[in-house]
Amino acid sequence: MRVEILGCSGGIGGNGMRTTSLLIDDDILIDAGTGVGDLPLTRLAQIDHVFITHAHLDHIACLPLMIDSVGDMRSTPLTMHATAATMEIIRKHIFNWHIWPDFSVIPTPEQAFLRFATVEPGQPVQLGQRSITPLPAAHTVPAVGYQLRNHASGSSLAFSGDTCLCPPLWEALNRIGQLRYLIIEAAFANRDRELALLSKHLCPSLLLEELQHLQGRPEVLITHAKPGQLDEIAAEIKAGNSAHQPRMLATGTVLDF
Repeated sequence: MRVEILGCSGGIGGNGMRTTSLLIDDDILIDAGTGVGDLPLTRLAQIDHVFITHAHLDHIACLPLMIDSVGDMRSTPLTMHATAATMEIIRKHIFNWHIWPDFSVIPTPEQAFLRFATVEPGQPVQLGQRSITPLPAAHTVPAVGYQLRNHASGSSLAFSGDTCLCPPLWEALNRIGQLRYLIIEAAFANRDRELALLSKHLCPSLLLEELQHLQGRPEVLITHAKPGQLDEIAAEIKAGNSAHQPRMLATGTVLDF
């Protein structure tokens, strides 16, 4: 499996700052943040599945625009996968004819540009030799992370999405065999530790404490840093001297496993 990081910032502001989106093998997205907007139409039209971690705007911003842009270039609907709770939020507040048209009935209900599929935590969605499994997360809205598994190699990548302290996440991660990569957030610098807890995010000190629960030794990559605190967060991660040696993720990174 090939994972291209289209966006991994907690905000925008030039210099490659794009919000969360991971492109898997050209046909799957994990989240649809502003990084999706850098893809040309031909590549957008190849995307068949979008797995959403949660309904916050930085993770779904390009989803409505992408469907509108390439719906008529496709012969099958784009499938949006999300938990029932996240699905309800997105259908109520985005595809509601007020913020954006309901593309699940456009141009006709029988030949719509978009269809919805509900996922359940711990239940894999099989797509050929790949599976996508929702992982536990703890955020201010219903949220999950995702495990991506390559059945040909047996290897996996895990993505936390937006989360704070979440013991079930570490229990799930420790059950994954051949975990090659863990992409996990650190949204705020340590000076905003209380804000991180209030908004249910991680900062370097919280993340390093949580990483002590991780039994394996995957490569740990840090995402979702606030643009104005990026250097500070990176320095605090490095100074933490964790046995896992986390490093900052960057837009444009490609991971194979």
